Amino acid sequence: MPHETYSVTTPIYYVNAAPHLGTAYTTIAADTVCRYQRMNGRDVALVTGMDEHGQKVADTAAEHGMDPQAWCDSMEPAFRDAWEALDIQYTDFVRTTEPRHAITVKQFWQKLYDKGYLYKGAYEGWYCVHEETYYAESDLEKNGEGQFVCPDCKRPVQLMASGEENWFFKLSEFQQPLLDFYASHPDFIRPETRKNEVVSFVSRGLKDLSISRSTFDWGVPLPFDEGHVAYVWADALLAYLTGIGYGDEARAGEFEARWPMQYHFVGKDIIRFHCVIWPAMLLAAGMQVPYTVFGHGFLLTKGEKMSKSKGNALKPADLVSIFGVDAYRYYFMSDVQFGADGAISMERMVQVYNNELANTWGNLVSRVMNMTKKYFNGQVPQACADACENPLRPLAEALYEKYDAAMADVDFTAAAAAVQELAARANRYIEEMEPFKLAKDPDKQQELASVMYNLLEAIRVIALYMAPFAPNTSAEVFRRLGLGDIQDVHDIKVASAWGQLPAGNAIEVGAPLFPRLDVDDLPEFE
Repeated sequence: MPHETYSVTTPIYYVNAAPHLGTAYTTIAADTVCRYQRMNGRDVALVTGMDEHGQKVADTAAEHGMDPQAWCDSMEPAFRDAWEALDIQYTDFVRTTEPRHAITVKQFWQKLYDKGYLYKGAYEGWYCVHEETYYAESDLEKNGEGQFVCPDCKRPVQLMASGEENWFFKLSEFQQPLLDFYASHPDFIRPETRKNEVVSFVSRGLKDLSISRSTFDWGVPLPFDEGHVAYVWADALLAYLTGIGYGDEARAGEFEARWPMQYHFVGKDIIRFHCVIWPAMLLAAGMQVPYTVFGHGFLLTKGEKMSKSKGNALKPADLVSIFGVDAYRYYFMSDVQFGADGAISMERMVQVYNNELANTWGNLVSRVMNMTKKYFNGQVPQACADACENPLRPLAEALYEKYDAAMADVDFTAAAAAVQELAARANRYIEEMEPFKLAKDPDKQQELASVMYNLLEAIRVIALYMAPFAPNTSAEVFRRLGLGDIQDVHDIKVASAWGQLPAGNAIEVGAPLFPRLDVDDLPEFE
């Protein structure tokens, strides 16, 4: 496979609260894609980070009796520790308060200023501090007290006084260029429902966008008017460029190789920023637009979106402590269809854990390893050609095409199901071939050797394709099979070709990979 770059981002997350299941969901999805593409021979970059500027951050810091920088510094370990606990292999963690990012922001907006896409004017309109978003009055709703509230978070909005001067980006000039771009790049916005929403929004007309504030100073000063700081979205979106070397002479070759990026993974609530404002900014700068923005749905607990304000946003560590990191990752990627809203519950998580991980995958490994130890002194037997029918091989040989197509479509559910199909078939193969009976017949030893080799080889192949979802377990299975580091695999298609498990390898019987759980013994979602 050619050595290509493959670059992906998560959102640059607000620092107002520690990561919860929703932010972890986006990040694990990005990491799963990146892990697979590394195994597919690509040079992968995964950019994540913290969005630290803006009025909301300054207000939160004040509520905690801290200055904004101290508050942001205190939040960095919460994000880094969460991603480490979830085995996220990011290549750059961008903090928007870093000097290198300020260089990106200043260079980018200076370019648009020089091109004539910015002008100074007074703004009067409604602003939601929580969403960092301006709204037309026609977009607003009213609460029970008759106050105008944000259509997204339902909090009261503020009327920005006409006396405040802002710098504006001529977003209105990009209505038709954006519509033309969407039509000529049908995969830019996914899934299709998000694209329909964005096209409808842009078709109704675009207003120029305020990209600066002068009433507070917690932000990157604009180079052409240092009395103004970049409005949060005019700052945070540019972290995607910072993360691959934009504006850094020492990394110029990296940026040229990695831009445009393959994927921005975002929640559907920030799809307009990424599919309207961001591509318009890039078009104005004369830059290519990333290939795809994928706006996934919300995680729902008891029918409600997960959010800190509703008290149903658990910390990832809460569930990792119960299920382990691999089962956590596997559940959210396999059971919630990526792109749609998905209901999650402790009961369902236990069900997936027991059925697919403990009973199917984990049980297969335990049974086969134990039988290998018992019948072949813990060594991989030599398969005998045509000694027995092998229904596992055709499934294994078809797995790459099915899995690769699913991953290309960001269909984690289908990819996981393809691997589970092979694991389930291997378990049935044990019942059909009854190696425990073959072991008792001296005339069936060649057949027994072939059956056991087929099972061990199926386990090796399954471990390869489970690795993006459950990296620690796959690494452990490779170790028990006497193989090398699974992270050294950079051509999964070649590596998963049938028959590469060396006969004579010493295998190790270990503890169950996924001990069964009883839902009655576990805490419930609060």
